[in-house]
Amino acid sequence: MNTKTAAICGVRQQVSAAEWEVRVNLAAAYRLVALYGWDDLVFTHLSARVPGPEHHFLINPYGMLFDEITASSLVKIDLDGRKMMDSPYGINPAGFTIHSCIHAAREDVACVMHIHSLNGVAVSAQRAGVLPISQQSLFVLSSLAYHDYEGVALNPDEQPRLVADLGGKAYLMLRNHGLLTVGASPADAFLLMYLFESACAIQVRAQGGGQELIPIPGPVLEGIRASASRVTQGLGAALVWPGLLRKLDRTNPGYQD
Repeated sequence: MNTKTAAICGVRQQVSAAEWEVRVNLAAAYRLVALYGWDDLVFTHLSARVPGPEHHFLINPYGMLFDEITASSLVKIDLDGRKMMDSPYGINPAGFTIHSCIHAAREDVACVMHIHSLNGVAVSAQRAGVLPISQQSLFVLSSLAYHDYEGVALNPDEQPRLVADLGGKAYLMLRNHGLLTVGASPADAFLLMYLFESACAIQVRAQGGGQELIPIPGPVLEGIRASASRVTQGLGAALVWPGLLRKLDRTNPGYQD
């Protein structure tokens, strides 16, 4: 056991049961992002609000690969970036800039996910953005916003524009940068990211086929929200999250530590 690993032992005994549950699910989400190949070494970030009135949230320990992250290793910070528990790890400053302003502005959001997947970045560089050419794209288009690139997200002056562009949407395409989703739980935000990345992957492949693309008619898009609820039996990500955790338990256990 190295020094940093030893320093994060015993976290479970220091937090509430509700916080521990969030920690386990967020750590699982990090490992699933790695499993699906959406990680970018250590340079993207997922966050989750800690239950309670304090407006604290959890984010990745900067320097750990996503497939190494555990419930105990997540760093708890406040909206000013101060650590609320001792940790030998720092946090990604760009991650703090993006996540803190969304958690501050959106009380309905418990989890924010941001990735630099190759397909997502490729579509984010296309002027038309997400095209209505697949079933997956329709789910995304039903709640999609865009934010123009302003450089590496280190400038707090960008935060009001990012929040304004996101508005009340669930999906945000950061142009020339990547994908972002928000949800009421890590499970919800992960399912939305799965749909977002899938829509982008399908679009890139379809464009590479060299044939004219067939757009889905507007009236179909208008009815997609009701269809989404029916497909998930009204359960949203709760329908698929237990299976994803079982998959993770088989392939990369230990996130619960």
